[in-house]
Amino acid sequence: MDAKLKYRAKKIKIVFFDIDDTLRIKDTGYMPESIRQVFASLKKKGILTGIASGRAIYGLVPEIKALEPDYFAMINGSYVVDAKGNFLRKAVMSKELIQEALDWMASQGVDYGMMGGESAAISTRDQRISAAIDPIYENLPTDPDFYKEEDVYQLITFEQTGKEVQLPENLQDRLRSVRWHEISSDIVLQSASKAAGVAAVVEKLGLKPENVLVFGDGLNDLEVFDYAGISIAMGHSHPELQKKADYITKKVEEDGIFDALEKLGMVEKERTYPQLNLESVEGPVATIHTNHGDLRIQLFPEQAPKTVANFVALAKDGYYDGVIFHRIIQDFMIQGGDPTGTGMGGESIYGESFEDEFSMEVYNLRGALSMANAGPNTNGSQFFIVQADKVPYAKKELERGGWPAEIAAAYAEQGGTPHLDQRHTVFGHLVDQASFEVLDAIASVETGSMDKPVEDVVILGVEIED
Repeated sequence: MDAKLKYRAKKIKIVFFDIDDTLRIKDTGYMPESIRQVFASLKKKGILTGIASGRAIYGLVPEIKALEPDYFAMINGSYVVDAKGNFLRKAVMSKELIQEALDWMASQGVDYGMMGGESAAISTRDQRISAAIDPIYENLPTDPDFYKEEDVYQLITFEQTGKEVQLPENLQDRLRSVRWHEISSDIVLQSASKAAGVAAVVEKLGLKPENVLVFGDGLNDLEVFDYAGISIAMGHSHPELQKKADYITKKVEEDGIFDALEKLGMVEKERTYPQLNLESVEGPVATIHTNHGDLRIQLFPEQAPKTVANFVALAKDGYYDGVIFHRIIQDFMIQGGDPTGTGMGGESIYGESFEDEFSMEVYNLRGALSMANAGPNTNGSQFFIVQADKVPYAKKELERGGWPAEIAAAYAEQGGTPHLDQRHTVFGHLVDQASFEVLDAIASVETGSMDKPVEDVVILGVEIED
């Protein structure tokens, strides 16, 4: 994603989403959990949200309603309302035009559906019609005369398999056909489109097209892609739509919407801060057996996968057996993992130094297990455990410095070394009080030159519980 597109994203005030195969997979109903986070994040940033769909309002499934969008441009832009149900646009077909269209369909042997504002109906039902329409509108009634009593915004064709029909010339000046299924097309007014529906909202809000971002996947999104300031196509979208897109994101099941908005800087990944809720963390637990007692540590493979893999492999190979904590500074940390016992040795399972893995979810709080290094991207086998029980900063100072409020509070309450954050990879944390007591006991031993203990503090072995 280029810098120009990211700059244009700063102008976005409202984001419109197609539903089927954009927010959710039409055939299975699967909607990624990340979609809820997207809507919540946009709302928090003051960015409005809208649905732009070929569906009618009664075709909204509960999980879409639960997102609480601000606007709905439904039935391909023919029926537009706000969250309170106030109309912004209604494009109703005349009964005379509907009759002309139905006469043509009858001549072609085409069955049909009719979309009203509050309900819909189909002319007949068989297996092929049910297979096409039920995933969107289940159990529609059969009523070929529905249009005589109800306003109709859109017609739907149900053709015989393999026999796609085209609108005749005498209807093409007033209607157009948008293909959405192998046996079906939406028949809408020439003036009806998602672009027209979105434009009605934009005009109501006093915005401009450059303030609009849209997501879509099908041919009924072509016009709105031309209209919007930024258009993003899903990874599986129609090739013709992809040609018009400013960016092609991942598929629905790959969190494509979240991925695109995160790259644009419009949403952020929800942070979990595993150190504040160790009981819920999944991953291996290491117990460092020492001649002063055991240090039990929850490892963080999600935040530091390569570092955890290195530590676990070295531990299982017995690499740390008999190695000392060669550098101990009370009210700071204890450091070990160097087989030479000098602080100058040790190597990783990768055969050389490996890169830092900095996460905004883990920090050098008291009890943190971090990698020792000689500068950026020089990780090997050495590690340290933070022992400091105080920090020289108040919670508000840390927050002003950019630390999350939850982490700033943890530093203020527990202690730690915030000045080491984003300098040393944090990949684990002590899990119980007994381990902290051992940590403090080790930190209090007598040390001599180069902060080396007078009497060796030895790692007897490291046990890994996968």
